[in-house]
Amino acid sequence: MGYSFVQSAEDMKQLQQELAARMHQRRQIAIMAKIETPQAVNHLPELIVQAAVQQPFAVMIDRGDLAIEIGYQRLVEMQEEILWLCEAAHIPVIWATQVLESLVKKGIPSRAEMTDAAMAERAECVMLNKRAFVAEAVTILDDVLTRMQAHQLKKTPQLRALHSW
Repeated sequence: MGYSFVQSAEDMKQLQQELAARMHQRRQIAIMAKIETPQAVNHLPELIVQAAVQQPFAVMIDRGDLAIEIGYQRLVEMQEEILWLCEAAHIPVIWATQVLESLVKKGIPSRAEMTDAAMAERAECVMLNKRAFVAEAVTILDDVLTRMQAHQLKKTPQLRALHSW
């Protein structure tokens, strides 16, 4: 189940309570929280604790909305902090929003998209939009991510103190 515009641990708790009240049989439902606002980034540790103790949990970095909300200049830094926090908590991350967009639409990627796709190696999943050339995009993305795995192991980022806000 995807949860858009989650802001706080209290939002997550309310969703969990609603799910529990509406489920006829007790079963685990995985939740994927879309992180798309400054509040969600700021409260991510509490969100993770609230969600992950109850059921399987993942985070989607919705880079489109997040860039609009926090500004394009801060996007890269915030996605990096989200990746750090999720890695520390062993929470899978979905890298989303316009990954290889020119490739899936027109059949040819831009240089910037290739670099962006390479950075997606740090996430557990990459979301592509379904368009005419999506099969080609999957093939190219697989090749890029496979190549980047070796480099990422050599060049582990420095985990400095987090200063989101």
